Amino acid sequence: MNKTLQVLKYVISDYLSASIVWTVFFLYRKYYVDPWFLEHFTTALKDPNFYYGLIFVPLFWMFMYVLTGTYRRIFRKSRLKELGQTAFISVIGVIIIFFSLILDDVIRSYHSYYQSFLVLLGLHFVLTFLGRFFITTITNYKIHRRLIGFNTIIVGCNGNALKIYQEIENQPLGPGNKFIGFVDAGLCEHNLLQAYLPHLGEYKELKSIVEDNKVEEVIIAIERSEKNSIERIITELEDTTVVIKISPVMEDILMGVVKTSSIYSPLIEIAPDMMPAWQKSLKRIMDILVSLIAILLLLPVYIITAIIVKSTSKGPVFYSQPRVGIKGKLFKMVKFRSMYQNAETSGPQLSSKDDGRITPFGKIMRQYRLDEIPQFWTVIKGDMALVGPRPERQYYIGQILKTMPHYRLLQKVKPGITSWGQVKFGYAENVEQMIERSKFDLIYLENMSIAMDIKILVYTIMIVIQGRGK
Repeated sequence: MNKTLQVLKYVISDYLSASIVWTVFFLYRKYYVDPWFLEHFTTALKDPNFYYGLIFVPLFWMFMYVLTGTYRRIFRKSRLKELGQTAFISVIGVIIIFFSLILDDVIRSYHSYYQSFLVLLGLHFVLTFLGRFFITTITNYKIHRRLIGFNTIIVGCNGNALKIYQEIENQPLGPGNKFIGFVDAGLCEHNLLQAYLPHLGEYKELKSIVEDNKVEEVIIAIERSEKNSIERIITELEDTTVVIKISPVMEDILMGVVKTSSIYSPLIEIAPDMMPAWQKSLKRIMDILVSLIAILLLLPVYIITAIIVKSTSKGPVFYSQPRVGIKGKLFKMVKFRSMYQNAETSGPQLSSKDDGRITPFGKIMRQYRLDEIPQFWTVIKGDMALVGPRPERQYYIGQILKTMPHYRLLQKVKPGITSWGQVKFGYAENVEQMIERSKFDLIYLENMSIAMDIKILVYTIMIVIQGRGK
């Protein structure tokens, strides 16, 4: 499936809809204000405001759609969900356009404003949704007729796996799964899928299997006796972008804990996104704006701190260190140097309360988190966020994973200058404390939101002002 072409279809449809709506609305407004407008139609079309709007209004809508994640998961769109999302974005976008752009200086009455608002909203919603509805309907038709599908593997090989496979394959309207093989969960008593699908390996090889076979969906269909394997299986998939679905057992159904959004599949989908797309975009915008403001306001602090660091101990002003970021990628985290030069000649060491490697001024910097402020540049570069799990070195992550395998979950998001773990626990002095702190960061992942980020930032500012850092 060509995802780029599919995205292009929606983009062209949305762009044309926005252009047509602006043209019709501009003409409507002109006619509504001046009933004799049609006699001067040619003159009115020479109005530069019409052409400015024709250029910038569709671009504004494209920005809104990208910001809210409209073009993500492009082959998995629901027409009903599309209806609600299009209506919501239309209301927000029309409010912004209507009250930020001066359409006309002359109005009949306030009633004409309200009526114009409703006309613009109605036109935009109807035309935009009709275009999307047409494209989505054709796509869903191809999916249900199994003309296109998502490369899918099943984790499991016993009775439940066979049942799920046959149930999906025998459906009159396919849910979009194109099965390419199965992976066993470590306990394969009868290997019932062997007769239907190729055996691709064990669950410990899932990451490489997904990458090698361009897998888009993984269905976990293990027996209840294998339920303890679910966490390990999901952990293996954390660094991938696949959609994960789980086959519920009867006990879960009877307890009422099973919910699904599709009428074509009996499976539970594990949401891969920590935050809605629009909140992700807003979080990034907030990261950049706050970091730029912080750098400008703290510029005197930067200069004074740099001078004191340089004059009170030998060595460079800044100290950079490789840390593990999102999806396990390494990046350079830069801080003001708070330790004496060559403090780790004997290998990686965590700092402690009475660490002799820390300079006198370094203790002051750590108390007020001044050593962290160069990281605002790293946030602007995109390697870090204002709020996110504390980034660690690979040396310590290797030790943490031995005790806490699901620590990998923290690598699903960008690390942050501050974190829930940093606020609640502080700096860690050993691996055991790092594990304890990471539990708070895992709670943050489960509750990620713009409101949560603001709350953590407020707590961090209070800690800095009160000098409670260490």
